[in-house]
Amino acid sequence: MPSHLSADRPAPQPPERTAVDALISRTRLLRGDVDAVRRDTSVMDDDPQLRWQRALCELAVHQLDDLGEHLGQLRDGIPHQVTAEGAAEDTAATAAEPAAGSLLSRVGSAEWNLLTDEVSWSDELYRIFGREPGTGALSLDELPSVLLAEDQPLLTSMVTDCLVDGRPIDGEFRILLSDGGMRTLHMTGKPVLDEEGCTASMWAVLRDVSRLRRSQHIVGRTRDTARRREQMARAEHRMAVELQEAVLPPWRGSLPLPGRGASGLDIAARYLPSGSSDLIGGDWYDALPLPDGGTMLTVGDLTGHGIPATSAMAMLLGALRGMAVAGVGPGAVMGHLNQLIECSAQPALGSAVCCRFDPASGTLVWAQAGHPAPLLFRDGVGRPLPAPDGVLLGATSGVTYEQDQVDLLPGDVLVLHTDGLTRRSDRSTGPDMLLGLAPRLTQARTAQECVRTVVEELGTAERLDDACVLVARVEA
Repeated sequence: MPSHLSADRPAPQPPERTAVDALISRTRLLRGDVDAVRRDTSVMDDDPQLRWQRALCELAVHQLDDLGEHLGQLRDGIPHQVTAEGAAEDTAATAAEPAAGSLLSRVGSAEWNLLTDEVSWSDELYRIFGREPGTGALSLDELPSVLLAEDQPLLTSMVTDCLVDGRPIDGEFRILLSDGGMRTLHMTGKPVLDEEGCTASMWAVLRDVSRLRRSQHIVGRTRDTARRREQMARAEHRMAVELQEAVLPPWRGSLPLPGRGASGLDIAARYLPSGSSDLIGGDWYDALPLPDGGTMLTVGDLTGHGIPATSAMAMLLGALRGMAVAGVGPGAVMGHLNQLIECSAQPALGSAVCCRFDPASGTLVWAQAGHPAPLLFRDGVGRPLPAPDGVLLGATSGVTYEQDQVDLLPGDVLVLHTDGLTRRSDRSTGPDMLLGLAPRLTQARTAQECVRTVVEELGTAERLDDACVLVARVEA
């Protein structure tokens, strides 16, 4: 419905078709690009970030569809402009229904004449309100009756401000349809003044923005879900870090452990977080002086990340320390840890190596459970120790873990590590990466210098998992 201003001013000339056509083409291209991004965005129920991204893409597609139809109307001019030559064609076009869901089916106009009490609605507005044209249009007094109760004061205020103070209308409200459905309408309008400057009628355009608001609601909901998930992840990460720091040994540099016999150990260790994930894993390391003068050395790794992995790691490490102090041998320790995982409320898989060093004899007794063997460096050469039999912790029940022993000499360097140290995305896996450091490790004067060498070579690269490395150097 044309505005009342059209009677006082010359009709505006439509913009150049070529310019509008260019805008339409650009809009279509952009719409296609956004739609391609939407199709490429896979939806996973447990990934709120991806759901939020797809909801944003769908909202952008809807808005670009509306923009393209707006530009099409701008190019074509005011619809249903009847001429004497084309009256029959325009009559047929008027009878045709707009495509379902199109912009034309979601925009209607109305005018309420205050002098004659006449109300004029466009056909589109009848469809928006779900009414038949024969039932008649709603007056300004009747219009609030189809609104939700909480939206009625807003409409009354907008209409009053328009009719009394001459303010433009710009607001949204929700209407209830006869079939029980609900729609959200955006209403813009202005007063029509007579020659004396008094309000003679009110003219308005109403647009059905239900689909747009639903899309915006989905975007907001998925965004909030992603934020909550992110906050929960940060809180879990913080708790996992605090738990890990409380359980792992408090020392971070060298830990001299003088022996009661001919030689002692110089020990240093380092935990290295994953380069591809912020989650804390179940890796551990420890060195513990024993009542009989020996030293317990251990590293291990549990599957999983976050609080479940760190809490299970705390349980196993506590049990391991207790058994080592009680004099239980490495092989038996592995067997008891396997039973402990079987009885746990949260079963898991893990690997570990446990060593007991006797400084009086220089003997290292050790056992492993599906873990990389310790690496022994002597006289500029490194080699993995022959591994005794032992399966992953939690893999099966009733398993016996064998143990082996090796004699260590002054100057020997023993490196214990979890597999995350040598498992990387950009290079081959395995202990060869560490064995290549043999000349530097055997020439190092302290265990801390050895750890620093390992970290410099392997600790800064992209790792697929977190890792621990523990170095024990036999001193004279």
